[in-house]
Amino acid sequence: MAAEREVKLVGFSVSPFVIRAKIALGLKGVEYENFEETFGSKSELLLKSNPVYKKVPVLIHNGKPICESLIIVQYIDDVWSGAGPSIVPSDPFDAAMARFWSHYVDDKWFPSYLEVVKGETREAKIDAAREAIARLQPLEEAFEKQIKGKNFFGGETIGFLDIALGSYLVWIKAAEKITGLEFFDKFPNLSAWAECFWADDVVKAVMPEVDAVVDFANKLQAKFNSPPPPTTN
Repeated sequence: MAAEREVKLVGFSVSPFVIRAKIALGLKGVEYENFEETFGSKSELLLKSNPVYKKVPVLIHNGKPICESLIIVQYIDDVWSGAGPSIVPSDPFDAAMARFWSHYVDDKWFPSYLEVVKGETREAKIDAAREAIARLQPLEEAFEKQIKGKNFFGGETIGFLDIALGSYLVWIKAAEKITGLEFFDKFPNLSAWAECFWADDVVKAVMPEVDAVVDFANKLQAKFNSPPPPTTN
């Protein structure tokens, strides 16, 4: 592909945001060079490519960096529009709804999930998990209203919202392992969707092991709850 000339991805394998970029690249059949970051440090490549946020993922296409996971997914769909399935719906209203619910996932659902990771006791983690589960209800209802018997939010193929929410599936499985709670137990539509998403070959190729995410969540908890470094005059 002419557009593919040089594609690099700066990321961290367990990051749900990096997983989004990997799924989009996989759906389009784009080959890329992966640059894995190390937890607790930031590479020179990352700092140079994303000096504003200094966060992964960063997609570098022909020397030009693109940052922020959902922007990257949109970019991949635009640049490689002739390859693989369309990720963003062609209908403007459907595209707007996909973006709306994707922002809901990141702005409303993910902060509640993050409290599962931050919780210092099992009880605190369970309480946070219950709140995160409750915030899935609007997505269950949206799936039922919009999809009408299809496998994915994107219809018959994985789309924008599927990637946005599906990138967290391995983290949800990790939370289930930590708390003993089933996140989709009361959501038959999301449960069926999750099975279809998890079974996709592109998804399976990029998802980290659940135990690796559990281990990383423990490291994050320690980081979140560690005292701030002493200040110096």
